[in-house]
Amino acid sequence: MNKLSIKDLDVQGKRVLMRVDFNVPVKEGVVTDDTRITAALPSVNYVLGNGGSLVLMSHFGRPKGKGYEADFSLKPVAARLEQLLGKPVIFGTDCIGAETVAQAQALKAGQVMLVENTRFYKEEEGKAKLADDASDEQKKAAKAEMKVKQKEFAKKLAELGDGEIYCNDAFGSAHRAHASTAIVCQFYKQNAAGFLMEKEIEYLGKALENPKRPFVAIIGGAKISGKIDVVTNLMNKCDAILIGGGMAYTFYKAMGKAIGKSLCEDDKVELAGEILKQAKAKNVRLLLPIDNIEADGFSAEANTKVVGENIDEGWMALDIGPKTIELYCNEVAGAKTVVWNGPMGCFEMAPFAKGTFAVCEAVAKSDSISIIGGGDSVAAVNLSGVADQMSHVSTGGGASLEFMEGKQLPGVVALTDK
Repeated sequence: MNKLSIKDLDVQGKRVLMRVDFNVPVKEGVVTDDTRITAALPSVNYVLGNGGSLVLMSHFGRPKGKGYEADFSLKPVAARLEQLLGKPVIFGTDCIGAETVAQAQALKAGQVMLVENTRFYKEEEGKAKLADDASDEQKKAAKAEMKVKQKEFAKKLAELGDGEIYCNDAFGSAHRAHASTAIVCQFYKQNAAGFLMEKEIEYLGKALENPKRPFVAIIGGAKISGKIDVVTNLMNKCDAILIGGGMAYTFYKAMGKAIGKSLCEDDKVELAGEILKQAKAKNVRLLLPIDNIEADGFSAEANTKVVGENIDEGWMALDIGPKTIELYCNEVAGAKTVVWNGPMGCFEMAPFAKGTFAVCEAVAKSDSISIIGGGDSVAAVNLSGVADQMSHVSTGGGASLEFMEGKQLPGVVALTDK
């Protein structure tokens, strides 16, 4: 990684401002999954253990950006962080303002503070509110005005630290050019990656730039529209791409196969055909299911049967079949690098989980560098019980997707080069 890391810096006596991703599930005031909090602990402990004080900021959920909303408060997260750290966490009831800044300035070495949800301010995301009938000129003016306000908000966030060191450890938000993830960097001397951010970039970067071969990508999920750029970019890098999930049937339709009532994006059929042609021209093996589990309804109680590459009229394909499982697992077994994003079927329903879980097992057993690219793939790996056997499980679904598309992430670009 060519970006400055927090471990490269002397944090002693500094008041470090750190962006984390504490957007975690909370039910009745209690954090129900602290995975993202624990993922940030190495960076948090590094600063606190090396003589620095620390101000943490994060978004949480999707408030309306009009001020405090109790349902989107980070206070329960502060309580859980306190338990995990085994030391007090000072909670700032706002993320900007004189009172919050004074709390931050009063921090002593080894102390940590978490400020309130940055998304209580619309300037965090920087989306201008536009009337439906606004003219192009009015839209342009509104966006320009919001850009100024967003920079002003970022400057206020910057006051929480001492202007010396900003650390971004929120890979899950790195694909957003928000005030707290990218713009705040303009007001700091050194902008470093936290340990989690560093790990994400190194694993994904190595996989895409210099993979051990054979390099196999597993791409699934419901829609091809969200994965077009990923598939297109990976065709220039992979030896094989295994397609599963609902997106497979848009490819089927492009090939003239019967898809019954299976999920299909009709407006993407032509594009799917083009992707198949490109794969052939680039000599990349783009594999589609050779058999399927079809059902007569979208339900765990539906009647099911195994069929080949044509889905019966009135039925829908909801998982890959046993022959495809064998085919895909054999591909994975011989791989040295595996990148996976998206399930093979509707794994949330037991009758249609076999394909996804079989692939999970195959990736876990393979002698490969295995990278699970966020979102439903992570949920599937966790459910299958093999997450600890993967080389890297990404914390950022959208960010990892955009990284795999070959896009630059604003939160990474803004960091200081080594």
